[in-house]
Amino acid sequence: MTDDTRDPHDAARAAERRAAERAAARERIAMQHTWVDLQVQRAMERGDFDDLPGAGKPIEGLGDSHDPDWWVKRLVERERITVLPPALQLRKDDAELDAVLDRLGSEDEVRTQVEDFNARVIRARYTPVDGPPLITMPRDVEETVAAWRSRRAARRAAFRATGAATPPGSRRRWRWRRR
Repeated sequence: MTDDTRDPHDAARAAERRAAERAAARERIAMQHTWVDLQVQRAMERGDFDDLPGAGKPIEGLGDSHDPDWWVKRLVERERITVLPPALQLRKDDAELDAVLDRLGSEDEVRTQVEDFNARVIRARYTPVDGPPLITMPRDVEETVAAWRSRRAARRAAFRATGAATPPGSRRRWRWRRR
């Protein structure tokens, strides 16, 4: 048994309290539109809606046929999101991988990045293909790390030739000594 059913007076008070809460919620909802209208009127009086972009122009795409995915298309257009089929995305990632690796600072990070790329290629090979065929091959981790190492050495040598103090992308590391 709950506490409400032991004493009829407590049950009645609890029911009245719930009814009062529901009535207050209904009142808040009923008054909400009035509050919103008041906020809009105040903003109009302040001139917050003056000189908005597109004022006086027809609404774009209003007369077109109904497209249920219109908001997704607008989001992709506005945010410049590119969604490619997996095969094309992997080709693009493969072309950009060396530049991504050159921004990394250690061999462990390079290995992790290449292993992640290889895992995505292998996963794409075992999934059904939508779009163009997958021609991207996994990269040899050791060869890629060696190529990264040689590009890094070449960049550092070129930088030393200019006579600057620290090469770009290198981090100055301080070692604290205990006394």
